[in-house]
Amino acid sequence: MTIERYETGPRMCQAAAHGGLVFLAGQVAADPVGNGVTVQTQAVLEQIDRLLAQAGSHKSRILSTTIYLADISTFAEMNAAWDAWVDRENPPARATVEAKLAAPEYLVEVVVVAARGEP
Repeated sequence: MTIERYETGPRMCQAAAHGGLVFLAGQVAADPVGNGVTVQTQAVLEQIDRLLAQAGSHKSRILSTTIYLADISTFAEMNAAWDAWVDRENPPARATVEAKLAAPEYLVEVVVVAARGEP
């Protein structure tokens, strides 16, 4: 089976697909400075939509998600964006943890594994 990579750079790709699965790299807001957790989460979810579409998938096909928060006290703020976005008929398995992210301006990072296919 072929491995397909999307938005490949010298260190990593943003998405990889193999067989019936799509794996997204940890997604952070492209412009995090001055934006709170809710706005950063909305930006990340837009990126996830775009990457899944490129790889032939959709948010309704997400199998699992890991959400990393720089501060777990922002859980409700992140969920405000998540709840407005998630496919309520097909919610993924999900874990949310507090972690030190790659740079202090990043408040949220999301990792996704999805099945390929349209909704």
